[in-house]
Amino acid sequence: MDLEDFLQPEVAVTAAVAAAIFSPRGRSWLRKGLVYATAGAFIAGDAMTSVARNIGQGAQRMQASSQETAPGGQPEGSGG
Repeated sequence: MDLEDFLQPEVAVTAAVAAAIFSPRGRSWLRKGLVYATAGAFIAGDAMTSVARNIGQGAQRMQASSQETAPGGQPEGSGG
């Protein structure tokens, strides 16, 4: 292969990926990145679950409070 062949984007990307995969330092960085990405995905999933749960609880509270009010918009027993 000539030097000009390494300047093509496809060859350069392939060479960079191969160097990262086959070097011990590159594998270490990839492994750490995978661990951090997995942890981040778990944290994001927990946050979304928590938000969805809070929205559901808020909707239940709104429904319960709307059932407590009389049809005229006055709370029951207020004697307006």
